[in-house]
Amino acid sequence: MRISPLVSFPSTYKFQMFHNTFQSGLLSVLYSIGSKPLQLWDKQVKNGHIKRISDEDIQSLIIEIMGANVSTSFISCPLDPKKTLGIKLPFFVMIVKNMKKYFTFEVQILDDKGQKRRFRASNFQSSTRVKPFICTMPMRLDEGWNQVQFNLADFCRRAYGSNYVETLRIQIHANCRLRRVYFADRLYSEDELPAEFKLFLPLHVASAVPVEGTD
Repeated sequence: MRISPLVSFPSTYKFQMFHNTFQSGLLSVLYSIGSKPLQLWDKQVKNGHIKRISDEDIQSLIIEIMGANVSTSFISCPLDPKKTLGIKLPFFVMIVKNMKKYFTFEVQILDDKGQKRRFRASNFQSSTRVKPFICTMPMRLDEGWNQVQFNLADFCRRAYGSNYVETLRIQIHANCRLRRVYFADRLYSEDELPAEFKLFLPLHVASAVPVEGTD
């Protein structure tokens, strides 16, 4: 398995962060115990906080995003709003802790129709809604730490009848704790993952609810 590195890119690729990266296996965009875990991320916070603290369950540093309103406290990647990620791996995965509060995240992708689509999952929404440029859906999290697996290619096909091309941007809102955010070429079992991608605690596998009736 190859883990794509986080590297600096020449100015010719300044609008797509990972354009020149060999994308196979796992590609990490946030690791909470790294030296600068939010180096690639913009931070917005109002009536809340975004900080690195130690989680009592896993006895390790994590990123905590908390806010009185989920819409006003979040992190987004890339840091530069003029850039896009250019990540072509179709599985978006987060190791996230359920804080028993409202929580939402959003992934913006490009499809083969040349359209930008946004997929937004929330633990406070009860049904899936598909609009021309945004699909919102409910998300169920178990207590404690969860692995959220998001099959972007499948959701793109079900919601819009088009094919996933690449991910442009990610936005993760309050309220949550993050250990790792990464993309994968497929879903990996716990045994297949490198040690640094494991939590060493039982993980609940959570997923956004599939879009029904669009096959």
